[in-house]
Amino acid sequence: MTERLVSLLIGYIFGLFQTSYIIGKMHKTDIREHGSGNAGTTNALRTFGKKAGAMTLLGDCLKCVLAIVAVRLFFRNSASDILPLLAIYAAAGCVLGHNFPINLGFRGGKGIAASVGFLLAFDWRLFVLCAVVFFVIFALTHYVSLCSLTAYLVALIALIVRGEHGGYGMDPSHTLEMYVVMAFLTCLAFWRHRANIVRLAHGKENKVFLGKSKKG
Repeated sequence: MTERLVSLLIGYIFGLFQTSYIIGKMHKTDIREHGSGNAGTTNALRTFGKKAGAMTLLGDCLKCVLAIVAVRLFFRNSASDILPLLAIYAAAGCVLGHNFPINLGFRGGKGIAASVGFLLAFDWRLFVLCAVVFFVIFALTHYVSLCSLTAYLVALIALIVRGEHGGYGMDPSHTLEMYVVMAFLTCLAFWRHRANIVRLAHGKENKVFLGKSKKG
């Protein structure tokens, strides 16, 4: 249990680094007071442009990658048999830190860019699969929220499939625990996107175009 709590804490600390908020302060504004009110990649793209959006994506991805690397290094000798589980706890902590940062009054983002970093550091196969799913749906719909949520579901399913085939080298109980944490992250992503889901259902969700932005 101690290893899990430490992994969560390490992830949470890394998650407190709010890239879009820092970029907003460079523009002498709080990004959470603009656009969707969300401190994330899509709002940074809409509010400050493509460069800010790319920087936010990179920064938020990197912080989760670093959190997982830190946990793996910290526990590589004492808990090497459950490193995949501890890595996903680190990712969960990072997403929670991003979504609910204590230093910003618990008003953060939705955790998608941090989750990209999680997949990249955790299992590159899941990352590639979800990237393909994301960009195919984006090309067809231009709804970032729909792409993100679909990719999250695919990641959950793919992780379970790979885990059931022994892909993570853990015993059944720890593998099942890993599924539970991933299911929690998936549910959290859907909960954070609940307003987007309502807008999608009513055909009022905003579309994102890389050339220019406009309403869907």
